[in-house]
Amino acid sequence: ENTAPETVMEEAVREIDGAIDDVRAELGQVVAGKHLANTRLLETNQQHEDLSAKIELAVNESREDLAEAAIARQLDLEAQIPVLEATINDSGAQEKELEGYVAALQAKKREMQEELRRFRASVTEASQTSTGQGGTGGGDRGVEGKVAKAASAFDRVVEKATGVPGGQDADRQSAVQLAELEELARKNRIQERLAAVKSEMGK
Repeated sequence: ENTAPETVMEEAVREIDGAIDDVRAELGQVVAGKHLANTRLLETNQQHEDLSAKIELAVNESREDLAEAAIARQLDLEAQIPVLEATINDSGAQEKELEGYVAALQAKKREMQEELRRFRASVTEASQTSTGQGGTGGGDRGVEGKVAKAASAFDRVVEKATGVPGGQDADRQSAVQLAELEELARKNRIQERLAAVKSEMGK
């Protein structure tokens, strides 16, 4: 970090890229599982409806044995439906969380890239002016560990090279919440812009 700060910072940005890929892969699995559960739920509901018609037919034909078999199958299907619905709801919530986390990681990457750009500019300026500005100093696992490690290395390099403390990385929940807040603010700005345009047009 002391001998090649720019290299370490670039590697940290690549680590964030890798974390984004990991989360996107997890998101893809969740979306696929949700789609499968949706398909099975539609098929289950359709089977339930088909059995209702067959039960009526069996009763009209005085085949209570067939009607009972169809009813038994309906009961099995009815037990599956809430499980599938819960799976779909859980997958939807997880999908939203992962999408928010991807957005938060992308924002973190942009922040780090901008910090790297400023660092390069400061190095170039220092080299051109020959001021020789010196720096002053001030167990991870999974995606969150990778992000924390990369961001920590990045921030340490920034602080050592510039004397300015780097930004602190948020945990996963905070990152998702901040991304959601940013999206909410963006939607609000869009609505304000739309209202202004309508007002100008007299509508």
